[in-house]
Amino acid sequence: MSDGEEQPGDPPCHAHLIIGGHLVDRQTFRVVSRFRKSERLRLYARRKQLSHTERQAATEALSAHLLHLLEARSFETIAAYWPIRGEPDLRPLMAALCQLGKTVLLPIVAAREAPLIFRPWYPGCDMVRGLWNIPVPASGEPQAPDIVLAPVVGIDRDLYRFGNGGGYYDRTLAGLPARPFVIGAGFSFSRIPTIFPMGWDVSMDVGVSEKGVTP
Repeated sequence: MSDGEEQPGDPPCHAHLIIGGHLVDRQTFRVVSRFRKSERLRLYARRKQLSHTERQAATEALSAHLLHLLEARSFETIAAYWPIRGEPDLRPLMAALCQLGKTVLLPIVAAREAPLIFRPWYPGCDMVRGLWNIPVPASGEPQAPDIVLAPVVGIDRDLYRFGNGGGYYDRTLAGLPARPFVIGAGFSFSRIPTIFPMGWDVSMDVGVSEKGVTP
């Protein structure tokens, strides 16, 4: 179905879209999409404004809060992410978790518009370039995470997030047989009043920034 403007006389059902199995009003979808695109660009720009010192201090504080949160939970596998576009770099935390005997996983886009798969990562493992040139583990059996660290571009008061716009985390979390504990990780300025969640958006269990944990 085209995203162009509807013509007079179109049947009423054409005023809606089916997205991820959800019936969505076309005009609402357009307005929310434009809002998120605008906010995404604003927050990308805000990330770029961070100095090296500011970014390092904020990332270290965020990592400390994450480690404290994780120490209070029982888990074996945790999905993290490879940082892109100025996201907090959690690779030192990932390495520390490996040393603690945890299995750290990285997400892989196996096919466009398909759920993510998660392969084990450890410092020094063989990596290849995946979709969008993001490094991913070269081999390893996919595993289900007990905990997911989801990078956020924006996150709201109800812990709904938006990321880079592909919808992969929402699609993946909705399709897992058992829901993991999901942590939205991002800088404190990522917090916004609302992302105007749609039917397919999946909320986080907690949000973590350099300022602490938000339940």
